[in-house]
Amino acid sequence: MVAATTALLGGTVLVSPAGAAPGGEVGVVALPACPVVFGHGGYPTGANPWDRDQVRQPHHPKGLAQQRSWGAGGVEADLQLTRNGTKGVMWHNTTTNGLSGPRKPITELWWATGADQLKGRTIIRGPYTGETVYTFREWLDSARANNLIAMVELKGEAKQSLLNSNATVRETAWKEVIAPLSERISRQAILIYTRDAALKPELDKRVRAAGLSAALSGFPTWVDGIGWEEPPPAASGNHASWQAALNRAGSAKTRMATSWTKDFTGWLKGKCA
Repeated sequence: MVAATTALLGGTVLVSPAGAAPGGEVGVVALPACPVVFGHGGYPTGANPWDRDQVRQPHHPKGLAQQRSWGAGGVEADLQLTRNGTKGVMWHNTTTNGLSGPRKPITELWWATGADQLKGRTIIRGPYTGETVYTFREWLDSARANNLIAMVELKGEAKQSLLNSNATVRETAWKEVIAPLSERISRQAILIYTRDAALKPELDKRVRAAGLSAALSGFPTWVDGIGWEEPPPAASGNHASWQAALNRAGSAKTRMATSWTKDFTGWLKGKCA
């Protein structure tokens, strides 16, 4: 009898010749390879998302440890720069919305000086209430301690200093982006990107010039089929898109990013190997 094959979940069901498998085994199911999951803290879609945001981004050791406990192998988080590019900090929002103290743009605040300094402010809502803001270096070190690949989005607001006409401001700002990568990339995996079209060419140029080209490739595929909202929509809305992504990957070891980390890693059980 010739072995027959049937596709299953992007893998293959192998039906062996009669009596060929020990113990009378009829077939062997080859599951697709499990992806490396990158966790992302969901941010609301629709109008006025900042009013509903629950500050779920893993910008601190607590968030990183939780992503790891959910089965993530990587995390996505956001890099901002304080006034005149003097400190790289991990924060998603344009302003301090979601933090204690007066609301102000991150780009107008000093890190550790002034009445409105950013250092020491705490998150005031959501699951990470009480957590503080961390510097880029601190966050990278925590990601390494949690054995997580660090994927960093350089936020567009940072171009205020990174593309500044004042050369001193500009070079100070780029040092806050590039130096932490150079100091660590030999001992941990780090990826960096930006969605800002004006900033991207300069980011790519600076990263390559520093010999850090590895940080510009190896990004995960985003696999969610629905947008995040508050309260979070049921993860079942993503099942079709998750299955499609797994089917496309087949036996290849891929990287996949999701805002539903815990749900996604749970859903993967029994579907990949």
